[in-house]
Amino acid sequence: VQLQAYGGGLVQAGDSLTLSCTDSGRTFSGAALGWFRQTPGKEREFVAGISRSGSNTAYADSVKGRFTISRDNAKNTVYLQMDSLKPEDTAVYYCAADVVPRTNLVITTADYDYWGRGTQVTVSS
Repeated sequence: VQLQAYGGGLVQAGDSLTLSCTDSGRTFSGAALGWFRQTPGKEREFVAGISRSGSNTAYADSVKGRFTISRDNAKNTVYLQMDSLKPEDTAVYYCAADVVPRTNLVITTADYDYWGRGTQVTVSS
């Protein structure tokens, strides 16, 4: 699994932005995927996760109803559609892969095995 996130940028509050993360490896469809974010001085926090098939998703309470995670296994890509962005969404966003077979989605950083480089999202007020 070799992940690369992109799509970040500078937007205004209320705008939308879509992040993408591609996997150049060969195990994308066998991994659950997650998006995390981190701001300076804070721990990396879970944002959203999606199961291998895409049928199950999970969201942090802070983004529920505004963000949507999806995946296209044919393109080895996972997306994070972010709507109604707020200044507090400003962070470096990371995608991650969980390759351990599980029945439930996991939300802790320790449970994810592979990480991509982050992409900066800045939301101005």
